[in-house]
Amino acid sequence: MTIGSSLFLIAVGAILKFAVTAQVAGIDLQVVGVILMIVGAVGLVLGLGLWVSARSDARQPPPPPPSNGV
Repeated sequence: MTIGSSLFLIAVGAILKFAVTAQVAGIDLQVVGVILMIVGAVGLVLGLGLWVSARSDARQPPPPPPSNGV
């Protein structure tokens, strides 16, 4: 899950939780909104963690070239 899709899930969840007042039989839209916000937050934390670890790997110097034994 990318950072953008995580932010999208958080936004949709917040809209369902705080802005939608419609009633749907068998589904509580506010609970669905909270679930989407939680999933989006977990995805955001994981995405940022992977992004930071990938950046730290890129900053390491390359290994020395192998010697030819000459």
